[in-house]
Amino acid sequence: MDELAHKRHGAAGAKSILFLVFRIGDERYALRAVDVVEVLPRLQLKPIAQAPAWVAGVFGYRGVVVPVIDLCQLTFGRPVQQRTSTRLVLVHYHGDAGQPARVLGLLLEQANDTLRCDPSRFQPYGLDNSRAPYLGPVLEDEQGLLQWVRVDDLLGAPVRDLLFPNPPLDPAALEEPQ
Repeated sequence: MDELAHKRHGAAGAKSILFLVFRIGDERYALRAVDVVEVLPRLQLKPIAQAPAWVAGVFGYRGVVVPVIDLCQLTFGRPVQQRTSTRLVLVHYHGDAGQPARVLGLLLEQANDTLRCDPSRFQPYGLDNSRAPYLGPVLEDEQGLLQWVRVDDLLGAPVRDLLFPNPPLDPAALEEPQ
């Protein structure tokens, strides 16, 4: 259903939300569009020493240093493929309750499609996947299964503390004393 048709149907589509659809290999995944800040082309990143392999690096975005994770590396242990449709998707990451939202970058393959649907169509897939808590329920459609990725569950505490120290590092504290 396109945006105009959705607006015409008003209340009938009130339960549907928009998802950004992407792929990891041949598998389809989705993020809630409301979690997305901006979709950028792939950019040059500064690596972070001693970070997990799936932490792709950092880059400057509107005066803020943004950490970027490679979702393909995190999920399946292989780096994201260099495709023209590979995108750097910036998302709102809330992490712990009570913390302000921060911007987190995700390297995603074939992040060039959207889907509007009722989120209740996503169903549990029957596995307790505690090693990948960000992988949520699945939706079955004519193309197969589509899995919901929950942004706020992407980072465990040790990595969250590495990427988003609390309190944030004060650049003045890093300067040499005069």
